[in-house]
Amino acid sequence: MADIQNVLSVCLFALFVVMVLIRAMIMHKRDIRVIVFGQTDKSDFLLVPPVLAIAYSVLASTFGFPFWNVLIQPFWRSTAPGWVGLVLCILSAVGVALTLANFGNSFRVGIDENTPDKLVTRGMFAVSRNPIYISFLVFLTGLFLIHRNVVVALGIMLFAPAMHRQILREEKFLAIHYGAAYDTYSKNVRRYL
Repeated sequence: MADIQNVLSVCLFALFVVMVLIRAMIMHKRDIRVIVFGQTDKSDFLLVPPVLAIAYSVLASTFGFPFWNVLIQPFWRSTAPGWVGLVLCILSAVGVALTLANFGNSFRVGIDENTPDKLVTRGMFAVSRNPIYISFLVFLTGLFLIHRNVVVALGIMLFAPAMHRQILREEKFLAIHYGAAYDTYSKNVRRYL
């Protein structure tokens, strides 16, 4: 059972990446540059190492890639929490798909100070100001329940504060760029949930 959960979690992780890349390619055809990560502040890259560590540990535990075994050894043997984790991963993938659709031409990976688009407040953004980050954090939690190892646990503990820091930076930019419209939006919609 654990093998099915592991493989499905890897497929869902790949789906996350593919959805973002497809969206970036569609927007590139419209002459919109989506990947602006790290252009305004190199510290954006604080998000990358925990995600890469989690991704590799998931691949290592699923496909037997080389990794220090103590780091990918499951904390518990029961696979029951993994099914809950798989549901979380699926719900997160749906959340990302809906969020990408809601973004319209405003989707960026990073802060785009040069060519920002309109403020998005509908769809998933009417529920949370940061639905893609929430979806990703829920996805990582699902991965932990499936893979239940120290690397995923530590990755989440590093990713969460780095994500919060990134959100605060983006909010500062949005408040300056959109002014009263963002102020009204932020008073009516929560940062997280």
